Amino acid sequence: MDHRALAERLFPGEYPPPEFYEQKYPPRDLPPHAEVTRLAPSPTGFIHLGNLFVAIANERIAHLSGGVLYLRIEDTDEKRKVDGAVEAVIKALEYFDISFDEGAEIGGDETYAPWYQRQRAEIYRAFAKRLVAQGRAYPCFCTEEELSALRERQTANKEITGYYGKYAKCRDLSEEEVYAKLDAGLPYVIRLRSEGDPEKKRKFRDAVKGEIAVPENDQDIVILKSDGIPTYHFAHAIDDHFMRTTLVIRGEEWLASLPIHIELFETLGFPLPRYGHNCSLMKQDGETRRKLSKRKDPELSLEFYRKEGYYPRAVKVYMLTLLNSDFEEWYLKNPERPLEEFSFKVGKMSKSGTLFDLDKLNDISKSELSKLTEEETFAFLKEWTEEFGSDAQKGYFGEEEKMRKALALCMGIGGKKRRKDFVTASQAMRFIEYFFERPVRREPYRATAACVNALLTSFLQTYDPADDAQVWFAKVKAVAAAHGYAAEMKDYKADPAAYMGSVADVAEMLRIAVTGRANTPDLWTIMQILGEEEVRIRIGEGMNHE
Repeated sequence: MDHRALAERLFPGEYPPPEFYEQKYPPRDLPPHAEVTRLAPSPTGFIHLGNLFVAIANERIAHLSGGVLYLRIEDTDEKRKVDGAVEAVIKALEYFDISFDEGAEIGGDETYAPWYQRQRAEIYRAFAKRLVAQGRAYPCFCTEEELSALRERQTANKEITGYYGKYAKCRDLSEEEVYAKLDAGLPYVIRLRSEGDPEKKRKFRDAVKGEIAVPENDQDIVILKSDGIPTYHFAHAIDDHFMRTTLVIRGEEWLASLPIHIELFETLGFPLPRYGHNCSLMKQDGETRRKLSKRKDPELSLEFYRKEGYYPRAVKVYMLTLLNSDFEEWYLKNPERPLEEFSFKVGKMSKSGTLFDLDKLNDISKSELSKLTEEETFAFLKEWTEEFGSDAQKGYFGEEEKMRKALALCMGIGGKKRRKDFVTASQAMRFIEYFFERPVRREPYRATAACVNALLTSFLQTYDPADDAQVWFAKVKAVAAAHGYAAEMKDYKADPAAYMGSVADVAEMLRIAVTGRANTPDLWTIMQILGEEEVRIRIGEGMNHE
């Protein structure tokens, strides 16, 4: 077989030699030991917790070393592309304070652009032509139906599936057979001619897992599809080299592809970057653990955290807790320090499956939200509401003074002790809605309609918004006593059968009438914030509830 002639037939015309690309994409001018890392998602419109997990690790590794984090879009699969997906990726990661130095839709050092793989097609074709000319790649004319039948046969025989060895039927086609198929216009892909032996193992130092052994690759993988666009495996090897990536942190599901990538880099004549395969995020499901699932677990999607309104720092704190074994101890000692001061280490990343616990994240979120100042709280809720809130919720911010008072009461801002009631912005906005909207539904009263109406009527007759909290409560006690309720809790506890209930029950009726809820922060303060007219209207509406 004249491989050079075949390469010219498959890729007619002149293509730049490897030296051209080595000069076009030179080594980066960075400090010694600086790491170049990347995030390289497909534009599918779905960015998940695993992406964030890897992004945080890559960002910390790059920036702590004085290196570069870039965003590359692996859009080789046109069928999976979703319009607006790249912008969604950037927006989702910006929410969690992941800052790229360069990349798709970001810009930066244009030396290493473009960052979309489809825009780099000429580079891949140049190297594919070179591999064909060297006899390390060949055209494969197998149809999808033939490949599907092959997989079925291999599965039935309990053999490893794939295109290799005796099953690689186009690998050793004669020159006449190849040209006859080309002359007939049959579609084809370009496959790597593997030289690996899967019976042989080679040692590999994984940046996360340490020393591991992997078999050699024997699969004749597709490197260029029939449309001339590369597969992920081929494109990533070329791009990681010419974008000068030094360390690839990725999910452990890619370990199975490591033999392929090792052979590709060696075949292309490129030095292999370091790889680190981080553990999968697991979820406790009954008695077993399983990987988080797109179908079963809404919390896998980053959009879940944005729509719910998780405070970004809280999610990042929890992710760092899972990523580095010594982060939690550091953070307990340094809760107010910037997260960027933590000395993130690849060697401290977990080597086995990590349990993702939403309850623990919620606890962290409560704590982080409770640390915000009044201004920070107001700004965070307003920003979230502008993007995800209802029209009614957006209107709350038009009553800024009331909003600030409501938040101060509900979160204890400015008080002796901050409350930790809120996990997310969406929860907070639902919690304070009774300050701005009259109750549509009220929790049930624990008394008859006649009793509730009588008590509420009596309260309105004595209600004076000028009363301070002590005078107000004294009047509530007086109303309670006048209707057969114990004005003092100690009296009720001493002889509960002697009373209709206690002053606490009367306060609960007032609370439900005003807010619709049986449990709220201090009722006197709520009434002060609402104002006399609104309080009287709500108590009136709270009557005749049957």
